[in-house]
Amino acid sequence: MRLALEQAVLTAASADVPVGAIVLDADAEVVGVGRNARELTGDPTAHAEVLALRSAAAALGTWRLSGCTLVVTLEPCTMCAGALVLARVSRVVFGAADPKAGAVGSLWDVVRDRRINHRPEVVSGVLAPECGSLLRDFFEGRRGVS
Repeated sequence: MRLALEQAVLTAASADVPVGAIVLDADAEVVGVGRNARELTGDPTAHAEVLALRSAAAALGTWRLSGCTLVVTLEPCTMCAGALVLARVSRVVFGAADPKAGAVGSLWDVVRDRRINHRPEVVSGVLAPECGSLLRDFFEGRRGVS
C-alpha cells in the first residue's frame, strides 16, 4: 500500500484526486502502476486502477491478470470494479472506503456479485487512515478549508 500511496502523492502536479494503484504478480513483484490522471489527460477512464491494469497487461503481455493483486488507496468505483473482474484479478486490496461511490462493498459490491463468473478476494482498510488523510487534505484544499 505504501507504493500505491507514493503514486497517489505524485498526482500533486495535477488537479487529479490523489489515488494511486499498483499491480503485483503472483511473486509479489510490481508489474503495473497507475495514478489518477483524468484532469491531466482529459480521459474520463484514467482512474488509477485502470491505468495500473493497463500497465500490468502490457508488462505481462496478456489481459488476463489471474494470480495478480491490485492494491489501491481508495475503494474502486463501478468502472474500476468491473475492470478488475474482467481482467480476472485474483485479489483487490484497498485503503480508504468510499461510501459515496465505492463498488467493492460500500455502496455496491460488484466484485462479489454471485451473478458474475469471477470474484476476486477483497482485503479492505489497509492503511486506511493514511489513505483517507491524503484524500481529506486534497478536498479540504479544494474547498479552501484549513
